Amino acid sequence: MTHSATTEPAGAGRVQRTTRDLTRAAVSGWLGTAMEFMDFQLYSLAAAIVFNKIFFPGASPALGLLAAMATYGVGYVARLVGAVYFGRMGDRVGRKKVLVITILMMGAATTLIGVLPTYAEIGLLAPTLLVALRLVQGFGAGAEIAGATVMLAEYAPVRRRGLVASLASLGTNTGTLAASGLWAVLLAVLTEDQLLSWGWRLPFLLSFLPLLFALWLRRSLKESPVFEERPDVVDGVAVKTDELRSAVGEETAGTLEAGLRQRKGRAFFLTLGLRFGQAGNSGLVQTFLVGYIAGTLAIDRSVPTDAILYGSLIGFVTVPAIGMAGDRWGRRPVYLALSGLTIVLAFPLMLMIAHGSTVALTLGMILALNIGVLGLFSLESVTMAELFGSRTRFTQLAVAKEIGGVLATAIGPVLAAALTAATGSWWPIAAMLVVYSLITLLSALFAPETRGRDLVRVEDAV
Repeated sequence: MTHSATTEPAGAGRVQRTTRDLTRAAVSGWLGTAMEFMDFQLYSLAAAIVFNKIFFPGASPALGLLAAMATYGVGYVARLVGAVYFGRMGDRVGRKKVLVITILMMGAATTLIGVLPTYAEIGLLAPTLLVALRLVQGFGAGAEIAGATVMLAEYAPVRRRGLVASLASLGTNTGTLAASGLWAVLLAVLTEDQLLSWGWRLPFLLSFLPLLFALWLRRSLKESPVFEERPDVVDGVAVKTDELRSAVGEETAGTLEAGLRQRKGRAFFLTLGLRFGQAGNSGLVQTFLVGYIAGTLAIDRSVPTDAILYGSLIGFVTVPAIGMAGDRWGRRPVYLALSGLTIVLAFPLMLMIAHGSTVALTLGMILALNIGVLGLFSLESVTMAELFGSRTRFTQLAVAKEIGGVLATAIGPVLAAALTAATGSWWPIAAMLVVYSLITLLSALFAPETRGRDLVRVEDAV
């Protein structure tokens, strides 16, 4: 195992960016990620609350809900396709171009959902259009958080890279809270008839406002300095491998080819392992536990949902704090500490959640969310970018995020439901937290320390 860091040189020839440029990039990354999670949370809540009645009214309540959630699920299929397509585009023609396209696709699709005719108006064409917009939304979202993460990491000063890159993770809290808040207000002030006739459209239509601001911000954003510094980029486009010598000269081409000949794959699988803990723990804590507490433990649903709300608010401190810790002590030590702490605390925290008082349950969920989910997400934002070389960073990062999300976040709650039903106990949830976190701990042990790595280098860190 190699654990040495490659520090970023500070010599002449680097593309310079001002503090204003960095601020614009940071706000752009945070806002884009916030919009992605707001869009998906708006849809998921609408699918659970009203879409089964508006778009699938002929089915039984159970089948209507199933159909509504199925349209929610197709977005995740589109995400993986979008990760591959836009990831390759971002590595070839630049990060900025892709980020403008993805936020436009996401925002436009979300806004158009708000003007869709219902099943009562146009029949089966209504759910068909809903699925089509969901696919467009997911296609753009598949590269949004990866692109924002890459852009922030490549923009950031090397000594503050973890803190700046963590802003992409912070956008997840912002978007989730904004969507939940909008729906909470609607449910509180509107009657069911008002909600079903016109109220459900408001959150989707209101998303047009942040879209306009984000689009303006990204169009005026300068390209990533790392992309412009890449030796294989000529006139804003990455040179194909077989054209390197004629395009960039013999000496530069020779250096590039040495990096390109590196055997790929190890960095990708290490990244997938690092992603597994965060994504798996997220599916258990933020998705499965809410239903388990309300259904199996027969505790009012407001208790776990309030706990997630409080935990997300505390996350506004946790995420940047972990980013700063990674900048000070390195990515590996903080990864090992967070994943190790989650392993040690998994059974005690689940005991608090399953058999404790309301206060103990709330505290347990807050700790699980901030240590095992948000803390790891903050580290993930910068470490993934540093593990990959500049020529394929966007593609590899986007695909690793989406595959990890599908394998852990999507499948985990289903497995947890089966295991808790079979055993009649909470311990399988704790065991799954241990397994997910152990995968991340082992991946961190085998990964190199990437703090300070020169992100212009075309080869992966391993």
